[in-house]
Amino acid sequence: MTPTATYRIQFNDAFTLSDACAIVPYLASLGVSHLYASPLLTARPGSPHGYDITDHGHISPSLGGIEGLRALSAALRARGMGLLLDIVPNHMGVGGADNALWLDVLEWGPESPCADWFDIDWEPADMRLQGKVLAPFLGAPYGEVLAAGELRLRLDAAGGSLSVWYHEHRFPVSPRFYRHVLPVAPSGHAALDTALAAWRVIGRGPRLGLRGRAKAARQALAAALADPAVLETVTAAIARIDAEGLHELLERQSYRLCWWRAATDEINYRRFFDINGLAGFRVEQPAAFEEAHHLILDLWAEGLIDGVRIDHVDGLADPRAYCRKLRRRMEVRAAERPEGVSRRPWILVEKILARHETLPAEWQTDGPTGYEFMDKVGALLHDPAGEPVLDEAWAAIAPEWRDFHTVEHQARREILQDYLAAELAGVALVVHRVLQRNLSTRDYTLTAVRRVLAAVVAEFPVYRTYAALSGGRQADGYVMDWAFTRASRAVRATQRDLLALVRPILSGEALRGTRPGAERQEMLQAIRRFQQLTGPVAAKSTEDTAFYRYVRLISRNEVGSYPGQLSINASGFHGAMRARRRMPLALSATATHDHKRGEDVRARLAVVSSRAGDWVAATERWRRLNVGLLSEPEGIWAPDPVDELHLYQTLVGAWPLGLDADDRPGVEAFVTRVEGWFVKALREAKRRSDWAMPNAGYEDACLGFLRGAMEAARPARFDREVAAFAGALAGAGASRGLVQTTLRCVAPGIPDLYQGTELWDFSLVDPDNRRPVDFWARAAVLAAQEIPGDWRDGHIKLLWTATLLRLRRDKPALFQDGSWDALTCRGALAGEAIAAARSLPGGALIVLGLPMAMEPPMGGIAPERQAALAGTQVNIPEALRRFRRWRLLAPGLAPREWSPSGSARLDELLAGRPAAVAVALD
Repeated sequence: MTPTATYRIQFNDAFTLSDACAIVPYLASLGVSHLYASPLLTARPGSPHGYDITDHGHISPSLGGIEGLRALSAALRARGMGLLLDIVPNHMGVGGADNALWLDVLEWGPESPCADWFDIDWEPADMRLQGKVLAPFLGAPYGEVLAAGELRLRLDAAGGSLSVWYHEHRFPVSPRFYRHVLPVAPSGHAALDTALAAWRVIGRGPRLGLRGRAKAARQALAAALADPAVLETVTAAIARIDAEGLHELLERQSYRLCWWRAATDEINYRRFFDINGLAGFRVEQPAAFEEAHHLILDLWAEGLIDGVRIDHVDGLADPRAYCRKLRRRMEVRAAERPEGVSRRPWILVEKILARHETLPAEWQTDGPTGYEFMDKVGALLHDPAGEPVLDEAWAAIAPEWRDFHTVEHQARREILQDYLAAELAGVALVVHRVLQRNLSTRDYTLTAVRRVLAAVVAEFPVYRTYAALSGGRQADGYVMDWAFTRASRAVRATQRDLLALVRPILSGEALRGTRPGAERQEMLQAIRRFQQLTGPVAAKSTEDTAFYRYVRLISRNEVGSYPGQLSINASGFHGAMRARRRMPLALSATATHDHKRGEDVRARLAVVSSRAGDWVAATERWRRLNVGLLSEPEGIWAPDPVDELHLYQTLVGAWPLGLDADDRPGVEAFVTRVEGWFVKALREAKRRSDWAMPNAGYEDACLGFLRGAMEAARPARFDREVAAFAGALAGAGASRGLVQTTLRCVAPGIPDLYQGTELWDFSLVDPDNRRPVDFWARAAVLAAQEIPGDWRDGHIKLLWTATLLRLRRDKPALFQDGSWDALTCRGALAGEAIAAARSLPGGALIVLGLPMAMEPPMGGIAPERQAALAGTQVNIPEALRRFRRWRLLAPGLAPREWSPSGSARLDELLAGRPAAVAVALD
């Protein structure tokens, strides 16, 4: 089963496996080959995304369980389709009371069989945490929570166990200390006294066999508690424990409860970024790998899934070793798969690649999930002519942030200091231990090491490097050169010698000269922890901070993109597509569950780059128009100019097609969505507010500004101006959106559709982009197959997508193995045209796009540019002319026959549409 197109579904309690079964006929008709599922393993109750997995051994019951997955697989197989599953090896959901592995670690500490499955530092610098794990799940300082009686010692009579509860969070009491809580024998109850004797032995006996004895003691206690009199006695004993006694009990445990804010500076387990409830999971440990993958491998062997998408691969200790191991394990079990399905694992990785970074071939994966394609096609839609005007306007608003690198660098320093300080301290501690082993380097202080590490991480040009036991890679050497050279300019001259000593440790160079033993293990730990720090710093500082600060033109602020680069030309795009032919099974995405704004929001805002003067004039007018709505909470204008500009772009970019400003219910619904985005944007920017300590005054003032500006009762109808400007961009934006759709569907790689985006996608960042999708309305449009009459309803995009996906399904070899050859254009619009051919000895196609010339996607080009279009031609090479008959496809038009000659006029090929595809028939 050759993958030809994927369709991403976000499963949750409101859209289950059963619901997915119902839409399989629609997906098949659309031309999709594989349903691409969000994580399906058991996650937190009510999880909207499934990434907070708590049980690797079961398909989530709330989604339909294993039988629900089998039913979906059967529905897909019946139509010749498959399933790609998102898996989460890097972390698990912790806290709460539903992760048995985490609860076991809390109960038994370092002696838990899975203590080393979670990435916990049991010997941190803080002596209070020696042998303990920090549990930062309290909503207020520990002392306040304890005094308020919010920590409650509870007895589970059925299980014979004791736990401290804080709201939904359970903290098991170690069996060694039950004797401090239970009544003292003799209690007057024979069965209870038998159980109490067992607990006394556990508290004072040898560690060997302790778990088994504890299990037996729990069973004895549970049996005794079946007697109501015993239950009353034990419950009374627990009730007598006051706050001081509870504190003494908690101090004996293998965890330390604390306020969640303390995690920034003190946490001693690796998290997913800075989320306390997602703990790093060490799949490099063989037993942990088996725990995390036994069900996944069973699903593969049974034929229920055809491949996996590995979430956050850069979070793993050794992505190369992990990916190779996973492929090997899947290949071993491939023989168990049913007849008629592919036995080659399809393995994709979620990886953000820097502009000059490539995915390591030695990982043996099929490629990334498409962020780099989204970047390239998005940049192609932008007009470089508008960059000077946009730059000047942005510099006037934020002169200190005119350069994106400056914004990103400042954000990195803040993230290291304010959000990931504990992670930085942990890396510094291990590096310092390595230095302490050598008499010539032992005088370097921990503080100095932390300082130089911060300077290096702040300059890191990629997410991470990949040094391992075998040492570093050549590509990593270039990264280290960049980071350490720039860091040397940022630190004091007296610290540069320390930088020189730290580099070989972190790059893996020092490993080659170190014998096996404790020092070598510490070096490996230093490398691992450093590499697992740079990725979260990059993500938190770039996508989750700088993207919300640098708002020159937010259509370029997308995951995997570099906002400092506004555009690329056709030559640059062609080069990127030729490179993508090395990974024909990698995904080509233009929208994802993680996108900052929908693909058609970005396409519309890209038009601003062609009308930069009009945009600057409009925003300057709007600032004057709305100045009276600004307020000044705590001496800060709200919104400040950066946030105001961000808001205007969002209003214009996401304004729904066809929405009249006088449609007040429609405007109200839109403003409510924008309000949710605005609060998130303010907190992500971390300038005036943030998630850790929201600035309610500033946020409320910004929301009040938004509400006031969009008020219909104002004499100056700003809402009408926004609607008018959005309308002026809408046609050209839709044309660029169709070019984007065309290129995604025909370029090297597997086109990936995010749920619902086959119609116009004007969504905002999550959770807005995870709203329910009306699949039945889409299915009805597809079934009708009517030539669209009005492009605004989005039917033109859906039908065009189906046309191209079906073409891919009919000609899989052409799209998987075909070349990507740029075609030469000549004439007035040659510089704006994108033209390429894909060919094999037995077939060919030509793709054409004119993203910046067309206005509405049905109706053609502006009259003043019609002559320029008519005078622009594309050269058809002789190798393509040997195919005599072609079918010409364009959005919203019936197929036409075409016979090529040496060149062809663009206006005849496009026929008033922004894109076209010609397919050779013979």
